Amino acid sequence: MENIFSETIIVLSRIITILPLLLIITLFMGKRSIGELPVFDYLIIITLASVTGADIADPSVPHFHTVFAIIAIAALQKIWTNLSLRYPKFGKKVTFAPTVVMVHGKFLPNNIRSIQYSIDNVICMLRDKNVFYFQEVQYAIIEANGQLSVMKEEHAQPVTKEDMNLPNNPSNLSYPLILDGQFEDENAMRFSMNERDLLELLARRGIKRLKDVYYAEIHTNGNVVITTQNGELTRTSIHH
Repeated sequence: MENIFSETIIVLSRIITILPLLLIITLFMGKRSIGELPVFDYLIIITLASVTGADIADPSVPHFHTVFAIIAIAALQKIWTNLSLRYPKFGKKVTFAPTVVMVHGKFLPNNIRSIQYSIDNVICMLRDKNVFYFQEVQYAIIEANGQLSVMKEEHAQPVTKEDMNLPNNPSNLSYPLILDGQFEDENAMRFSMNERDLLELLARRGIKRLKDVYYAEIHTNGNVVITTQNGELTRTSIHH
């Protein structure tokens, strides 16, 4: 009886000490771990749950080892996140990338199969977005976090320019050109651009280096929107 009582006290004390530690660790790891849940963060959460569960359920497990393991796991996650942010190409290789699954009402079977989704999965997700007539969809994209983003055709949007007797211009899709100083060559190639072309474009706005740009995107109409590391917003176009 005394043994059961003492083990119960140990379990309660571990819960009292572990939960505040997990709260601190979660705040340290950042909102990203809860909101987006990339692949590595998903593995981190599973590992933390296993380590914590073993510590609470088995009083024979040394408590110090559990505390050290939790801190080490959180530190590893922080290093991994910083590497992913500092080197976007590395980040893309260790997580899922957005996948276009529908263009102008047409499903893209090869893309859907590549992410191991079925057509039923995509249709269900479209219905969750209140899309029941698929010809209304201009683009449907499965994001890195598994959520579906939908851009409807111009005429199917809630308040259309047709309703206001305005010219019906096609919607624009944006592509990142620079992510925290890193050149996105694949997206630039869509517009027959290389790094030199982009530097010339930046020079028009007094920006000398890619590192001075936090984010830059290009729209299908050729317009380019640039946010500098200082948070300043500027616009230009590849047609000027």
